[in-house]
Amino acid sequence: MSENIILTTGVYDVIKDHLRRKKLTIEEENRLLAELKGAQQVRRRELPPEVVTVNRKVTIKDHTLDREEELIFVGVAAAKPKKKKFSILSDMALATVGYKVGDVIEWPFQDGERKIEILKVENWQN
Repeated sequence: MSENIILTTGVYDVIKDHLRRKKLTIEEENRLLAELKGAQQVRRRELPPEVVTVNRKVTIKDHTLDREEELIFVGVAAAKPKKKKFSILSDMALATVGYKVGDVIEWPFQDGERKIEILKVENWQN
């Protein structure tokens, strides 16, 4: 697992703003605050291609539910869950953003702790 997550400054700011709105469970909030505290902030062009962020297609393995999924993380306004396009502030995006291919994350989702592995990250454009 990565030492610290890597975020663009823009994504970092969006998550901080989301935290201020108190729309998360206390477990999610505490985990995000801890992750942001140690996060490395970079410019978009400096973000490694294998890191989960906005406008990337991400293949994850949910070890808890024993299922593999392909998700596209987009800006809040572009989210269309029926088309597998999820907001960068969705539960799965918040759990995986800043992590890279090969990382395994244990995350306190609203329905309980789950173990998620990032299998693949690809650039995605509309």
